[in-house]
Amino acid sequence: MSSDLSMNGVRIAREEGVTADSYTENLIGTLLAIFGNLLVSISVSIQKQSHVALAGNKDPRHYYYTKSWWSGLMLMVLGEGALFVSYAFAPLSLIAPLNAVSVISSSILGFLFLREKWKAQEFLKRYILTFLGCVLTAGGTYLFVTFGPNSHEKLNAENIVKHVIGWPFLLYLLLGIITFCLVLYFYKQRDANYLVLILLLVALLGSVTVITVKAVSGMIVLSILGPLQLSYPIFYVMFICMVATIVFQASFLAQASHLYDSSLIACVNYIFCTTFAIVAGAIFYQEFYHEDVLHICMFLLGCTICFLGVFLITKNKRKLKGFEPYVTMDMVKGIPTIHNKGWAVQPDYNGSFSYGALENNDSVASVPLPGDQELSISPSPVSPYQPSELKKD
Repeated sequence: MSSDLSMNGVRIAREEGVTADSYTENLIGTLLAIFGNLLVSISVSIQKQSHVALAGNKDPRHYYYTKSWWSGLMLMVLGEGALFVSYAFAPLSLIAPLNAVSVISSSILGFLFLREKWKAQEFLKRYILTFLGCVLTAGGTYLFVTFGPNSHEKLNAENIVKHVIGWPFLLYLLLGIITFCLVLYFYKQRDANYLVLILLLVALLGSVTVITVKAVSGMIVLSILGPLQLSYPIFYVMFICMVATIVFQASFLAQASHLYDSSLIACVNYIFCTTFAIVAGAIFYQEFYHEDVLHICMFLLGCTICFLGVFLITKNKRKLKGFEPYVTMDMVKGIPTIHNKGWAVQPDYNGSFSYGALENNDSVASVPLPGDQELSISPSPVSPYQPSELKKD
């Protein structure tokens, strides 16, 4: 009897120790992911400010000759490195939605870098959706971090191979390949250039990317802290798959950026990629296997609130207008930003650059004047104005 009690006590102590280690690793991974997303957002803002400064000062130098651009690049490398390491500590379903931190920080940094002066009423009208989106995204982040999965296993080569040959992942991989081929057929052969189809291809590739990134990161960290894992073939298989899927993702995202607005792409891509990453983590790593229904529901609620917040943030992004070849009120005030605001003094040019409010008569042939009404313009022998004054006028 006493031996049974002692064995139960040892088992409970081991479970508590595993739970404590899991919470500690989740905390490390979460903090690394938040830190990495913040650094990536700051780096992008610094690099964009470098491009804007060069264009505004008419600096002939290339952007890679500026210190600010290189500073942004170093911060981006550091941030991506922190994100890569975070996958080794925290569950995949917890790291993937934390990209919302990058959306929040980018919106705040974008506003700070603009340095616009608004009246209180104009500011509230313009940025109320962004502020509401940031609040919802922060609240959703708190929910899914608090109720996220806590189960975490050592990512050694044996466990990775066991997950790869398991029937849940093989079934998921088969369905993913079939879906990818069908979507790619409609996109390439049927010219179905819909944003949903393009980003669905990106999300399907992204689900494989996050699986391989977590495997590679976990095996590298485990090799540093414990037994070497880099000698197993599964490491190089995962590494090749990671690089290949990242390259194809970048290709499809570049194609989408040529067809659609970047804010819309950011919103839909975040929702799709996060959803598929959570599903991939739940199937491949079985991250929700020991979680109860309440925690899973609260986690999904937090993710949904984040989706809504990101939608509101990206919805309020300013949309660039095409060039309008007519005078605006801003030009009267002497402000060079003539395309962003102001009412048109003249109507649309209707395909013609003719001056005034006339219709497009470019295709109408000119009517010659009668012989007796032709205007003969000859230079005056003595001009009361000097050439410099004429040029000035």
